[in-house]
Amino acid sequence: MPSGAQVVAAARGWIGTPYVHQASARGAGADCLGLLRGVWRELCGAEPCAVPPYTADWAEPAREEVLWRAAARLLDERPPGAAPAPGDVLLFRMRAGSIAKHLGIQAAVGREASFVHAYSGHGVIESALTPPWARRVVARFRFR
Repeated sequence: MPSGAQVVAAARGWIGTPYVHQASARGAGADCLGLLRGVWRELCGAEPCAVPPYTADWAEPAREEVLWRAAARLLDERPPGAAPAPGDVLLFRMRAGSIAKHLGIQAAVGREASFVHAYSGHGVIESALTPPWARRVVARFRFR
């Protein structure tokens, strides 16, 4: 299992990568899932399964928590209320009542909490984990 510091270092290595839907190539393009896939490859080896093509609104019409189920199958889910830790994989619900479909990696905790994520229109960036972002986190995971 990679350490939290290793996960953060790998994620920060992707900063500056342009946002490209369905991509997972450091420096060339990534979306939020692509960032996580790339960090996985760097730290854990080959991806455990192929990712089928997906649209921007995937899983919304059927209201299926596809991303949450996949994360729970491939990562270790942290218990609710567990203290945030660097290297946590964050799962976000972007709107109340919608499915969870954004991912990031916790980079720092405490007063300067931050996370690395691929965000449409911005690319891979490190953002402050401000209250509006923090309240959208619905689950935390760790690499195995």
